[in-house]
Amino acid sequence: MSTEHPKIVTVPPHFDETRLDKAVKELFQVPWSTARTWIERGKISVDNTRSTDLAFVVQQGAQLCLTPDARRPSRTGDFSKERIVHIDPHLVVADKPAGILTVPLLERDPHSFDAQIRTYLTKHRSKTARKKGALASLLVVHRLDKLTSGLLVFPRTVEAMDGLKSQFREHTVKRHYLALVHGVIKPQTFKTHIMEDRGDGIRGSCETSPHPKVRKSQKGQLAITHVEVVEQLKSATLIKCTLDTGRTNQIRIHLAEHGHPLIGERTYMRGFKGKKINSLQLMLHAAELGFTHPISQEPMHFTAEPPDYFLQMHRQLKK
Repeated sequence: MSTEHPKIVTVPPHFDETRLDKAVKELFQVPWSTARTWIERGKISVDNTRSTDLAFVVQQGAQLCLTPDARRPSRTGDFSKERIVHIDPHLVVADKPAGILTVPLLERDPHSFDAQIRTYLTKHRSKTARKKGALASLLVVHRLDKLTSGLLVFPRTVEAMDGLKSQFREHTVKRHYLALVHGVIKPQTFKTHIMEDRGDGIRGSCETSPHPKVRKSQKGQLAITHVEVVEQLKSATLIKCTLDTGRTNQIRIHLAEHGHPLIGERTYMRGFKGKKINSLQLMLHAAELGFTHPISQEPMHFTAEPPDYFLQMHRQLKK
């Protein structure tokens, strides 16, 4: 589009609850690559609020504005050494902020969390190692969603990688998440089979998804989430989730499909009929991480306080 003037379109009824990238593609009649580039570079706003999240779900009547000359937004979650919770020659434990990918979608993205840690390690290693020129070694054994904050462990050696992989495979790694959800939820365990992303952003459980196409699938992977109630709030609940498995968006999918979507949820809100609590941030935080050190065999346990926006929402709901 050659014009430099903003262009506004209104989301029609048949695009209600559609992903932002699909809505931009169809309503502005551009290729997928153009739609996604516009969004990622901050040229698209929804009801006067700029959104760089491709999976943001737009509602009927919302106004999408294209501003071709809009400046690219600054990157979320600039790295600081305070993000490092623990470091030794074999592994790093770090607290990831929301809004940043654990690993890049494209190779050599310097803004993914693992790339930022690798750069930090490279700058702070010995002079002899720095002279060799290569980046410091850092491997990936598990991930957090882009919108989720909290604790991650990164192996630095192959031996540590193998040891941690074994613990994740045997479900001996302790992972506890804090979440704020819509409504009054009871302690329970969700056990379903989650279907892999088919390329259109639609994921869910074969047993309980509201999407007919997902319900017809028989190829889902087992996903188990245990829910404990921490505190009942006004129209919401503070809960702790413990994972036996680590499927993509597992907590978000399970809670939404059982009528209690996360506050700040954008993708898995289909069928929710309760009063929506508005939030620009997803209220999900990986608060505890425990495992056996893969080399020393010592028990390791770490905690991380939720970010300020999570605590602020909690205080607001307590009132």
